[in-house]
Amino acid sequence: MNNRVRVWDIPTRVFHWTMIGLLAGLWWSADAGELVWHQVMAYSMLVLIVFRLIWGIVGSDTARFSHFIKHPKTVFQYITNIKRHGVSPSVGHNPLGGYMVLALIGILTLQLSTGLFATDDIFTEGPFYNYVSHETALWLTWLHKQTFNFILLLASIHVLAVLVHTLKGDKLILPMITGYKKVAEQSGSTLAFRSFFIALLLFALLAGVVGNYLILPIVQML
Repeated sequence: MNNRVRVWDIPTRVFHWTMIGLLAGLWWSADAGELVWHQVMAYSMLVLIVFRLIWGIVGSDTARFSHFIKHPKTVFQYITNIKRHGVSPSVGHNPLGGYMVLALIGILTLQLSTGLFATDDIFTEGPFYNYVSHETALWLTWLHKQTFNFILLLASIHVLAVLVHTLKGDKLILPMITGYKKVAEQSGSTLAFRSFFIALLLFALLAGVVGNYLILPIVQML
């Protein structure tokens, strides 16, 4: 029998969909040469990533890295089980999906970090551009541009995996919207969820710091 259980808290769901929106905006702004807006959205992404890293330690059970980052042996066992028995719904990220989350956060962190030192050699410079040599800044700018190709690759793999799981009966998209998912009845402790207001306070603190020191100076130029 399948039970409808809560698997995702509001902060995790907001992070997921806002990140997708910002990635689309960053792609557009870079392609259109709207570098001021590119910086604003990049710093907004910085707030999201730092929030997610902290929430992955102190947040709700299914948001915590300790909940979904499993030993590689467990991942291989999961893949083997899929081949033998097909896909079955998981509470939170499955062992393979957990590593995808880690990879996406890692590549986005690299992208954001290199962007802080980047320059277009005309008008726009990252806030830390003056802390490195011009040659180093140019190399980091090149790496910043190349990293986006890996982001697209990982995002494509992620979307494909979600579609495959959905077609196999493990619906992943709707639960990331509603927070609830139908899973097989199983024993075990009930999932614990952190207060939304703790997340809101943490996000407001991060947004205040990044907004004041990075976003506000850019907005004043618009």
